Amino acid sequence: MRISIVKSKNAKSIYIIKYVGGNKSYSSTIHKKLGTMAELMKSKNMSEEEVLAWAKAQAKKETELYKKDTAVIRIDYPSSEKIDSNNSNLYNCGYLFLQSIYNELGLDDICKSIKSKYKIEYDFNNVLSRLLYTRILYPGSKYSSYEASKKFIEKPEFDLHQIYRALDVIAKENINIQSQIYKNSLKKINRNTGVLYYDCTNYFFEVEEASGMKQYGVSKEHRPNPIVQMGLFMDGDGLPLAFCINPGNQNEQLSMKPLEENIIKDFNLSKFIVCTDAGLASNSNRIFNAKGSRSYIVTQSLKKLNKHLKEWALNPTEWKLRGSDRLYDISNINEETHYKDIFYKETWINDNDIEQRLIVTYSVKYKNYQQRIRKGQVERAIKTVERNSCLKHNKPNDPARFIDEDHYTKNGEVAENVALDLNMEAIVKEAMFDGYYGVCTTLEDDVESIIKINQGRWEIEESFRIMKTEFKARPVYLSRDNRIKAHFVTCYLSLLLERILEKKLDNKYTTRTIINTIKDMQVSRDNGYDYIPHYQLTDCAKDIQEVFGYKLDTKIIPDARMKKILKQSKK
Repeated sequence: MRISIVKSKNAKSIYIIKYVGGNKSYSSTIHKKLGTMAELMKSKNMSEEEVLAWAKAQAKKETELYKKDTAVIRIDYPSSEKIDSNNSNLYNCGYLFLQSIYNELGLDDICKSIKSKYKIEYDFNNVLSRLLYTRILYPGSKYSSYEASKKFIEKPEFDLHQIYRALDVIAKENINIQSQIYKNSLKKINRNTGVLYYDCTNYFFEVEEASGMKQYGVSKEHRPNPIVQMGLFMDGDGLPLAFCINPGNQNEQLSMKPLEENIIKDFNLSKFIVCTDAGLASNSNRIFNAKGSRSYIVTQSLKKLNKHLKEWALNPTEWKLRGSDRLYDISNINEETHYKDIFYKETWINDNDIEQRLIVTYSVKYKNYQQRIRKGQVERAIKTVERNSCLKHNKPNDPARFIDEDHYTKNGEVAENVALDLNMEAIVKEAMFDGYYGVCTTLEDDVESIIKINQGRWEIEESFRIMKTEFKARPVYLSRDNRIKAHFVTCYLSLLLERILEKKLDNKYTTRTIINTIKDMQVSRDNGYDYIPHYQLTDCAKDIQEVFGYKLDTKIIPDARMKKILKQSKK
């Protein structure tokens, strides 16, 4: 900083001037007004030369304070100055936390390598990073992502058409990006790859015609639109590991093995436990994961067991509790005393040439939950029978499964109107399985650890929910297969960034709370120099700044400090 003397008709005013600007150009602004020469000479009883020496000392002092980030900053606004109608003066700074994780994972270096490989002229790293940040904070189309990226402190360094060119490259480098990200993440965070969870979901398109990967299949949302299918592997800590995209009409059981082979080959993983639900636990998938150092834990429908195994599973005798050799008869237990206890029994079976362990658990709490859910479904079925308008039986748990339709009269003739009746036999038969839950595994570990691993499947289901609701990954508005794949690469990477951010915050806050917090972190830039925050300093906002060491919570953020934070976020 330096002093400046401004002469007017009646006085000489002394100011401390601050230099601001970037690498190529600089400008100056008034940091502080010290007063007029006459006022200072009188108040300090100094000569003009002594006042100038004092003013220079003040400028030096203010420079030191500014470097220490403790200076008092003053902003003067002419009351008649109008706002700029062409530019917004409000910027999001919350994306800097995502940018820090992005660079921590080495995505910037991966992009440099890809840019060199394909001899890309535009800033490929800038495109990919903005697609991820906007997918988390401002999800929408690729055009809306381009426009939303202008809300960040650092403006986009690419044009809209270059986003679509980048999507083609992202699709080609899909497998490489996934494997490199995993290897880079090992240097920064602990990855629990001893257990891998796998599940499938699908995403719909707002089109009627099926083509390419967009095919008609069994939609999990029961929409009459073409879909694509996503398979996702997640590690034991809930962090995404790898994914694949397949045509919507493909059997989802066929998606697991090829993706798992990629993980074994490209991720250098060979010893792990695969945990998945019964729908993906085909016989071939079980055989594949019973080889080498791999094992599996899969849910097992008790209703589909052989008759003798079903009778064994539902037999109320010979049940155990953890840490005890006592055998229980669950038909005689005190339900209040054992409300939260999990009883179990186990046996080894040889099914389709696979030697596996069948574990069945029973819980009073789970039984009460199933009874409560079915009670509501039966009530809906009764109302449907009374209205004589049957529900469509789309889902396994639809109330329509408790309704019989009679299309014939007592004389065997086709009835004009379908008669509905409540199927009490189906209700009683289903109630037999209340409280019971089955899993099959090749592991010989204790029952409690196997149950605990299986209970972790909820996190992969939550990951799909985050992509569909928070990230608005569907409906998909792209048409080319390679760009569809690229879209889901960005969704997958965005999910990884967000999950790591949750982990850095010790899983203290929900996904929605974290996203809303960093989305609301906005600052305005006054006269093109310093920044003023415009957000509520919530507990989440405090914690996230403390974790990353970014000081964005002062009433004014000096330009020099913001530059340091921007630089820090790119390390």
